[in-house]
Amino acid sequence: MTSKTVLITGASAGIGRALAKEFASQGHDLILVARSVDALRDLAAELATLHGIRAVDIPLDLSTRRSASELELAVKQRDLSVDVLVNNAGLLEAGAFRLADPDALYRMLQLNTQTLTQLTRLFLTPMVERGWGRVLNVASVAAFQPLTGLAAYAATKAYVLSLSEALNEELRGSGVAVTTLCPGLTDTDMAQQANQINPDLPTIPPMLLSSVESVAREGYRACMRGEAVRVPGLANRIGTFWSQVQPRWVVRTLGGLVGRQMLKER
Repeated sequence: MTSKTVLITGASAGIGRALAKEFASQGHDLILVARSVDALRDLAAELATLHGIRAVDIPLDLSTRRSASELELAVKQRDLSVDVLVNNAGLLEAGAFRLADPDALYRMLQLNTQTLTQLTRLFLTPMVERGWGRVLNVASVAAFQPLTGLAAYAATKAYVLSLSEALNEELRGSGVAVTTLCPGLTDTDMAQQANQINPDLPTIPPMLLSSVESVAREGYRACMRGEAVRVPGLANRIGTFWSQVQPRWVVRTLGGLVGRQMLKER
């Protein structure tokens, strides 16, 4: 495949950073977006030097209401076009919903759903006009069931999955595809910070964490092939399949038992 220009949000760490490395290793130019100025600049320089690609860094906080239009303007000012959009940036709020910080909830909802929706809308139209494009929206296995203790977070990922599947069907035959990547427990800063957000949550054993590199490889392949949904890892695929074929009350009840145990107040 000829070189494409790929815009990746949340590119400075975790799955986003691994995706940037994966796309760069395949010869694609990059537009890297994240809040961390230094980390973003260093990554862009590293990948440009290592793979001989063009890597542009755009530091931006995407959890604000106007951030999507600000990013679109920044891309236009650099005379760039986006062939592949990777909506990876996200926030996680864990713990009892009634105790959640309203401002933190707002930022999570804005970033995980509103900004993702707006960016998809803004960059999708030119892709359709050119007759080719890809969108990779990073959700989670949490998208497949309600999760006590992660109620709002799981709901945002369910939104991402539903939106992306609908768009993939809407765009059939256009040359543009929307893929949803639904990783399970992954060794990222977000996973490590979950215990800092809520000390009552148990520490995740390292053996249960997927590597960001393996998730990125599967995400890249699924995206470029135009697959609708990719759940990395056999165990995760079995788990999500099971949750889809069981009555909702069974999934909800079992999830509630586990979630309430995790949320026992000290």
